[in-house]
Amino acid sequence: MSETELTTGDFTESAEPFALFAQWLEDAKASEINDPNAVALATVDADGMPNVRMVLLKGLDTRGFVFYTNFESQKGQEILGQKKAAMCFHWKSLRRQVRLRGNVEVVSDAEADEYFNSRPLGSRIGAWASRQSRPLEGRFALEKAVAEYTAKFALGTVPRPPHWSGFRIVPRSIEFWHDRKFRLHDRIEFRRSETATDLATGWEKVRMYP
Repeated sequence: MSETELTTGDFTESAEPFALFAQWLEDAKASEINDPNAVALATVDADGMPNVRMVLLKGLDTRGFVFYTNFESQKGQEILGQKKAAMCFHWKSLRRQVRLRGNVEVVSDAEADEYFNSRPLGSRIGAWASRQSRPLEGRFALEKAVAEYTAKFALGTVPRPPHWSGFRIVPRSIEFWHDRKFRLHDRIEFRRSETATDLATGWEKVRMYP
């Protein structure tokens, strides 16, 4: 794919960011070897210290960007405490990046149940066995917990743990970046109006210096 092909069309013409992001994600699925939905998630703790780690995007619509986690984990506690987060997608094969930030809300129980039930059995067991972000005395302790929950849920379905659910980042801004020669990159930022009630509309588009 040529540089010209990467910079034409929706990248400069799109009036809202969600359809553009969805197209870029589809492009990444065709070119990235592993996990095109991988994203760096940034949070901040009660003392104002930042944290960042990789997670997987599991849902996207005009309401926002969804991922799932253990709410007792470090990131879970930081998000529940501050209700704000940021994400950065980087697709090296496409020379593209997307950054976004905004307030965070918890997904509905129905959404969380639907996604949890779609996960492999081992992942559902693991959600019960892992005391995420807390000290682990040894690998055997984790394997023992997995065995115990495997036996506990040997019959019937594995219910979703009460401490496991999803977060939705409701973006206030979304920036699309594309690498260009001589570091004269293309940057377009969509900013949501403070008074906008519909996330699908009410976006201001601004071209930024690289």
